[in-house]
Amino acid sequence: YCLGSGLSWEPRSRAVEQVHLRCTEGSLEWMYPARALRVVLEPNLSSARHTTVCIKPASDFQGASIYVERAGQLHLVVSEAEGARPHHVSCFSAHTPQRVALFLQASPQRDISRRTASFQYELLSNQSAAGPDFKKMALVEAMCRPCDNVELLMAICSSDFVVKGSIRNVSHDSENHMSNVDVSIQKVYRQKNRIFQQDEASGEWRGPIRTLLQCKVKKGGGVFLFTGNEHFGEAWLGCAPRFKDFLLIYRAARERGANPCEFQLD
Repeated sequence: YCLGSGLSWEPRSRAVEQVHLRCTEGSLEWMYPARALRVVLEPNLSSARHTTVCIKPASDFQGASIYVERAGQLHLVVSEAEGARPHHVSCFSAHTPQRVALFLQASPQRDISRRTASFQYELLSNQSAAGPDFKKMALVEAMCRPCDNVELLMAICSSDFVVKGSIRNVSHDSENHMSNVDVSIQKVYRQKNRIFQQDEASGEWRGPIRTLLQCKVKKGGGVFLFTGNEHFGEAWLGCAPRFKDFLLIYRAARERGANPCEFQLD
């Protein structure tokens, strides 16, 4: 997390402030944006597999536009007008994965009322990003088809979250091409962050999982094993077999010694 303010700069200075961010995901908050800010993403564990950068502006993003530097030229990624769009995510390929430079250009302001240009970013491998926009990126996570046995066994080992539960409700957001699955949780096997939480009044564990609208997820009965990955603090659906089917697949693989990781059964 990085926090800075344009008010701290020398008023007559023409120098561009520069910051270096060394995590593969994080956030930046630029208060009272003035002139320009250069943000260099160069993660400590950089490797060629991080080939896509995604940026999600905050809902109150104001006062600047975001560009990416390529071969000495600036290409617009997020305009100030786009920053206020909910769930708006911009993705682009990183030509040099070890070092990506963003350029934030402050918009001309006549007053000094508070504006904040803040955004989250993620560096993604080409295994979890399939194109230049978020809908394509999510398409790999929300596969819109049943996983085969190998994919399922890998999903329980490598997913950001693995939970057992049932579907309470499904709502659709046609404007953003998303569906939201409200899940009642029986058991949390793993979660990267606290997306699935316990209600203090009822004691019930619940949480939202996103998927693509084109996957046409419907409310159905039964108990499922939900797996998937997190992007910008949201859970995106990956493999989601019925729990009884998962048990048969996992036990058969374990007997053959073909399970890629140990999974704690109930």
